[in-house]
Amino acid sequence: MLIILDRDGVINEYDGSYICTVDDWHPIPGSIEAMARLCKAGHRIAIATNQSGIARGFYGTDILDGMHEKMSRLLAAEGGQVEFIAYCPHHPDDGCSCRKPLTGLLEQIQNHLQLDTLEGAIMVGDSRKDLEAGAAENCQPVLVRTGNGKDTKRSLKDRAIPGASVAIYDNLSAFADALLSGSGLELVN
Repeated sequence: MLIILDRDGVINEYDGSYICTVDDWHPIPGSIEAMARLCKAGHRIAIATNQSGIARGFYGTDILDGMHEKMSRLLAAEGGQVEFIAYCPHHPDDGCSCRKPLTGLLEQIQNHLQLDTLEGAIMVGDSRKDLEAGAAENCQPVLVRTGNGKDTKRSLKDRAIPGASVAIYDNLSAFADALLSGSGLELVN
């Protein structure tokens, strides 16, 4: 099964500030190990991440590549791998088609992995944008309470994701535990 992860707030710590150096990129405890467990169980991992800090001039693609190399090294040491990372470097006002909640990043993943559809994949995120993008491509949206997840969970009470039920977990590790247990995801709404 393909599992698409948002990055900031799902894999790495995120407090709403831009992560502008490789040294400032820190994985959430247990997230790298969770990704490795999913890989070892035969799941494929891809990442879809908005990175408007590039357009804002806070960091360049060389720094972003360094963050992803750091993540990949940590993951490889645990026996896992990310098959593809799609990122949107644009400013929210640029009018691109890749910035979530639009689906361009997910389409890049689908094309790169040569999949006919993303139906049946899982999209794990900490924001409404992640969940909406996943649902629009027929992925199962999963919310984690890390990063912006707690605020996003509160917003779901007022406004559900159209046409989708959302599974909610404390963090990426708890999601991996649930998926790998074979009991299925607990859908909330």
